[in-house]
Amino acid sequence: MFDFLMRFAQDRLAIQQKLGLTPNDSRALFTLDKDVGKPIGALAAQWHCDLSTATWLVDRLEQAGLAERIPSPSDRRVKLVKLTPKGAATIEELTTGYHKPPAEMVALPRADLNQLIGLVRKLQAGKSVG
Repeated sequence: MFDFLMRFAQDRLAIQQKLGLTPNDSRALFTLDKDVGKPIGALAAQWHCDLSTATWLVDRLEQAGLAERIPSPSDRRVKLVKLTPKGAATIEELTTGYHKPPAEMVALPRADLNQLIGLVRKLQAGKSVG
């Protein structure tokens, strides 16, 4: 099971790399919104990093055209960060890739898939599987 999950993690990494992203880039993208900007300080807190690291990450996203800084309507000293249309499209591509099931799973017979779904639901609910 561990080997299967680790290989699946490598598939996710390949999707990110195809789009020119690091794991941190993609995690950061999923916390941004296309309509509402967030201050870098709030992003640093959400990302559990210091302000300089958050600034560096926003710089990377901005240089890639995935995010933009906009002035805060309530405080002209503050810049807000939001997704660009390209950033929103990139999230869609990531989500599509992340939700694509591995070939081994697609090849399972329907009865096995139903059993797997039941076991995963038990795990998600915190119930004993055994």
